[in-house]
Amino acid sequence: MRRIASHVDSPICDEDNGRYILYKDPPHPLAPFSSSQEMGVLSLHPPPRFHTNRFDSVHSSTRPHLSLFLPTPQRNHLRVRRFSVPGATEDGFVVVEDDLKALLQVLPRDLRENLQNEPRRDQLLEVILDLGRRPEARYLGEPGGKYLRDKEISLEELKEAQNVVGEFGGDNRAGVEGTLHRISAIRSRKGLIVGLTCRVGRAVSGHVDMVRDLLEYKESILFLGRPGVGKTTVMREIARVLADELHKRVVIVDTSNEIGGDGDIPHVAIGGARRMQVREPSMQHRVMIEAVENHMPEVVIVDEIGTEAEALACRSIAERGVMLIGTAHGDRLANIIKNPTLSDLVGGVETVTLGDDEARARCSQKSILERKAPPTFPFLIEMRERNYWVTHRTERSVDMLLVGKKPLVEIRKRDDEFKVVVERWKTYDGDGI
Repeated sequence: MRRIASHVDSPICDEDNGRYILYKDPPHPLAPFSSSQEMGVLSLHPPPRFHTNRFDSVHSSTRPHLSLFLPTPQRNHLRVRRFSVPGATEDGFVVVEDDLKALLQVLPRDLRENLQNEPRRDQLLEVILDLGRRPEARYLGEPGGKYLRDKEISLEELKEAQNVVGEFGGDNRAGVEGTLHRISAIRSRKGLIVGLTCRVGRAVSGHVDMVRDLLEYKESILFLGRPGVGKTTVMREIARVLADELHKRVVIVDTSNEIGGDGDIPHVAIGGARRMQVREPSMQHRVMIEAVENHMPEVVIVDEIGTEAEALACRSIAERGVMLIGTAHGDRLANIIKNPTLSDLVGGVETVTLGDDEARARCSQKSILERKAPPTFPFLIEMRERNYWVTHRTERSVDMLLVGKKPLVEIRKRDDEFKVVVERWKTYDGDGI
């Protein structure tokens, strides 16, 4: 039997001899298939037969599309869908705009000219300017960095850069107006700027194809990853797709102006999504609640959830029926479970003492860890690399990790041709609790 996943109207249906069975309450992509959900049979044209377990899928913003996947008897996973992004760069993404010239204006003149002629400028990640050290450029996918000259950065050069950038916020971040670039400052004990990290911000399309099917479930998603893995870039494109293609009322709580860019007019990369700026980073949780109470969003997008107040604000928003798309720093799901500040995002953890009979029936100790509430984010995605994501059904994964078992997850990645491949029912390779 071949199963067909429709990303819009009928997320799960089955084909048997050319017949397609639709399901009234189809399970999530990360939930087991249940035949009890059958509601009827619909005749459709059979899909083309392929000689591989990978299939091409064409996305359309005006009509539903079907993605095909076949069970592979020899393997313990299913390959779901595979499609390419036209006009892709070396990463497999499409760079819409980077405004690199605007960022280069912050740098000393000789560095500006060197980077302008650099053949790898499209891969430039950031430029480091530290007082008394040689300036350094770092590139995507390359360990370490490249020194741009032998002469060290002087205090005068840092002051000139600061004059170009202007005022820094309470989080020591600033931007270049009308762009997505970010300038972060390092200060001395006296408050003097002694270092700058000039981060390149790019409007990039192609990321959302890795997760578009989950967006159409209208459930909250938390993206987890280390700094620099591309979380903010994904947030930006998700905002555009939800607002412009799925026609949702989207509000971005943009604490550092990283998603919508610097300035009062948001960058075109977020499409029709609205953006609320935050005066001080400590006020992010208040602005999140204000967004829901004042502007009636269907979706709230928030970057870098990092405090207990922000985690509680996320739960309050989710309990009002608003979809959340958020990010947090971390490498694995276990990092969030063990973090008392953020564990509420995945349901929180509490210690439960069992009676003798119950402990004996479970073959466990009398004191065990259990999830204490439904997770704020039903889906959690570990962004291991820009092109390699591990997708959890949060409730199930947390429960299994707490009892020392490995949950089943989806692996979403790009192959050598930059096409998206989803491997289902893979055993999780992360750490336990």
